[in-house]
Amino acid sequence: MHTYLRSYRWAALLWLLSGIAVADERPNILIIFTDDQGYADLACYGNEKNKTPRLDQLAEEGTRFTSFYAQTVCGPSRSALLTGRYPIRSKGWGMPASEITFAELMRERGYQTACIGKWDVSNRKPIIDRMPNAQGFDYYFGTLGANDGGNVKFHENNTPAGSTRDMGSLTTRYTDKAIDYLKNKRQADKPFVLYVAHTMMHTIINASERFRGKSAGGLYGDVVEEFDFETGRLLDALDQLKLSRNTLVIYTSDNGPWNQKKYTSKKKGHPPGSVFWGHAGPLRNGKGSCYEAGYRVPCIVRWPGKVPAGRVSDAIFATIDFLPTFAALCDFQVPADRRVDGVDQTGLLLGKRETGREHFYFGNAGVRQGKWKYLKPDAHFHGYAIDDDRKREAELYDLATDLGERTNLADQFPDRVAELKALMVSIEDGDRLEAKANRR
Repeated sequence: MHTYLRSYRWAALLWLLSGIAVADERPNILIIFTDDQGYADLACYGNEKNKTPRLDQLAEEGTRFTSFYAQTVCGPSRSALLTGRYPIRSKGWGMPASEITFAELMRERGYQTACIGKWDVSNRKPIIDRMPNAQGFDYYFGTLGANDGGNVKFHENNTPAGSTRDMGSLTTRYTDKAIDYLKNKRQADKPFVLYVAHTMMHTIINASERFRGKSAGGLYGDVVEEFDFETGRLLDALDQLKLSRNTLVIYTSDNGPWNQKKYTSKKKGHPPGSVFWGHAGPLRNGKGSCYEAGYRVPCIVRWPGKVPAGRVSDAIFATIDFLPTFAALCDFQVPADRRVDGVDQTGLLLGKRETGREHFYFGNAGVRQGKWKYLKPDAHFHGYAIDDDRKREAELYDLATDLGERTNLADQFPDRVAELKALMVSIEDGDRLEAKANRR
């Protein structure tokens, strides 16, 4: 009997140690999600005014993606990132409690989960079953919505935690909270996912006194450079805690930049004389648009020894791909009871392949497959983003040769237009079929 017990205990100990070893191999995840930051705001993406040494260094230490897609506006971008589902399914600002986030799935597999910053998927209201704690995050500090009125109200977990009108304090505040989480709130023996969603560079921007007036890019450049500095502080904290080697760091933005002058003529409350919008580089239009500058955003990924360093990839990759990619890396299952639009990009991230997604859907507007992008005649634009020069006709662009979407090839390639229209319908049919199933 004693021999059996000793054998059983040894077996149990070996099983436990084996489980710990597997857990130790799973990466920590740090997502740094900025707001309304343009494709070309960073020096490593071609900006010649803004100094961004820490994000440029991150790109040197990891892979910089140049065909990375979010969504074209804030709430939809966040629901897509959290669920791996296009906003036609995950519902954007109105994301229902029934949606399943990567945080819920990772927590079930032993991960610690924290969200800091802008939530924006509970209709900007304290609806408890749609707030971060109910959607998989053990810890939350931030604001449920945007700062459109020049004021933000904070919550810590489900409890109101004050407010501020000092927009220049937000980037540092969120970074401080993220560093405090890493140093004081997490358990050292468990992997973590930390989602840091900044308010800047959204609408009523400002920088702290330390950075205000210091850049060559005006107030917006000041904010970009402060964001770069604060991101560097967070990365330094990973180094100090010896977490960098096993932490997958993802930096990206929720959508393209505000850059339509018609918007600034309507919006009040911005600092006098400020030009607050970001840079889209060679891309057409900006936030709210279905042209590339609305959806295509910067993305840098670092995981030392795993993600190739100094690499630039033009493979199609998107925020909706994070959930299935995390599933492969962090050992959980993708939900099988709903359509998940993301694809596992582990091979792309780790340099085992150079190809990415086959296609990407631009909301109620169009679709990209390979180098070809189709927009339907009545493509959806948010009001402030409507391109006054756009004719209401089908558009087809070869993004390999016409990144600025200036030469419409629809008349020259009608068969390609028909193929892409059919692909777009197949994506949208998935939404209709799911809605029909949910009504039963």
